[in-house]
Amino acid sequence: MERKLLEVDNLKKHYPVTAGLFARHVADVKAVDGVSFFITEGETLGLVGESGCGKSSLGRTLLRLEEPTSGQVFYKGRDITAWNKKQLKELRREAQMIFQDPQSSLDPKATIGDSIGEALLIHGVTSEKERLARVEALLQRVGLEPGHATRYPHELSGGQKQRIGIARALAVNPKLIVADEPVSALDVSVQAQILNLMLDLQGELSLAYLFIAHDLAVIGQVSSRIAVMYLGQIVELADRDGLFQRPLHPYTQALLSAVFLPDPHRKRQHIPLAGEVPSPIAPPSGCRFHTRCPRVMKVCRQETPIFQPIDKDHLVACHLYDGK
Repeated sequence: MERKLLEVDNLKKHYPVTAGLFARHVADVKAVDGVSFFITEGETLGLVGESGCGKSSLGRTLLRLEEPTSGQVFYKGRDITAWNKKQLKELRREAQMIFQDPQSSLDPKATIGDSIGEALLIHGVTSEKERLARVEALLQRVGLEPGHATRYPHELSGGQKQRIGIARALAVNPKLIVADEPVSALDVSVQAQILNLMLDLQGELSLAYLFIAHDLAVIGQVSSRIAVMYLGQIVELADRDGLFQRPLHPYTQALLSAVFLPDPHRKRQHIPLAGEVPSPIAPPSGCRFHTRCPRVMKVCRQETPIFQPIDKDHLVACHLYDGK
């Protein structure tokens, strides 16, 4: 039986909006607004949605890089939302993050060896000789040469920098990695190399990933299950084949209709979405997608749909499936 590594229960992350001379609290940006899901050991859960839907905020809040507004996050059955700094240091050994922009996550004045070795030093590897050996082994594991340890970030390509980001995440032997758009800034050919590397490392090290992206085609290559996020909430969650073969939510259907098909004989009707994503400061009442939904009903404007199972392991929040 697969064991749950991470479990999230009704997690919220709201950012306060202030105004005036005295910075009076006037509203909240509801970046993450009641999200629940789990990740089992060694699996990849893909998280997909348009820019601004709260994916990155969710990833950072899970690891306590951002403080949650409410809700709970359980890692190996332990609620980490109330952990102190000492306990969070323990979490950092188990759960790491790969950032979207590898350039901004690297110190331009530090060598690659120092950037990777810093994590080892923080977590107790005090011997310089041992750190150097570990750094060289990590570089080779992600497809780089040991000599890269003496280089600086500006001397590397985008793909090489992302490999460094992966090496840094692996330095403390984690069990969970939150990968925030790890290939979105890379050329297509380099994307494939990084994705293959991440899959190989997952097989070797039994890693679990939360893989965040806005591209369903990329998500489909690496994920065993996929969660679709819209305006701070998950609207559909299913295994990869179930989601691609039978998308239920109109938002998921629209996202899939935009995925490129390499077979010229296969046709897919594009479903355009009207308008822009509403502001997370004042999300629409009822279903948050109703302002853009091609199948909107009266109830959608008035009542929030329940996130419920429709088939085995296939959940959706949509009034089209009420009572089914």
